[in-house]
Amino acid sequence: MSVTGEKSNRSRRLLFLLPLLVFLALAAVFLMQLFSGRDTSLVPSALIGRDAPQTDLPPLEGMSLPGLSSNAFAGRITLVNVWGSWCLPCRQEHPLLMELARDGRFVIAGLNYKDKPENARRFLGDLGNPYDAIGVDQNGRAAIDWGVYGVPETFLVGPEGRIRYKHVGPFTPESVQNDLMPEIEKLLAERPAG
Repeated sequence: MSVTGEKSNRSRRLLFLLPLLVFLALAAVFLMQLFSGRDTSLVPSALIGRDAPQTDLPPLEGMSLPGLSSNAFAGRITLVNVWGSWCLPCRQEHPLLMELARDGRFVIAGLNYKDKPENARRFLGDLGNPYDAIGVDQNGRAAIDWGVYGVPETFLVGPEGRIRYKHVGPFTPESVQNDLMPEIEKLLAERPAG
């Protein structure tokens, strides 16, 4: 066999092994991520620590509540909950929002995402209304500005108007107790006495 033939065979073998090597490299990266111990349910938000997006959404018609406005965040600790009546996980977390609404140290604002007003009103009529304000985001533009990945998502906005915490997915009793409430307590501790 000639030297050229040997090189050609070697090239073919390398070409044949290349997909296997790529697969093994990707599998190694996947396994490192899997066993890294990081919580893969956490989705980073580029908005944490930044001012909440300028928002001015109309109120949900048929409700006697204001719409969602950035101006309402000033001087108040606000939970902004992105929800829709069509969202099953929103229904799952709703009792926790009702419980949180009894805590008078912060307000809860709803960002009603791509919903029909009659369905949203029926949802709140059936399950109760935890919201102090509800803004309607019919086309989803405000949710994009907020960096929403899916529904439900909740943002904690400090009295200075900055996003301090973000929760992706429905709250659970554990996430409220272990994640959300400590963040709210931090904000409350930062407030000047009086």
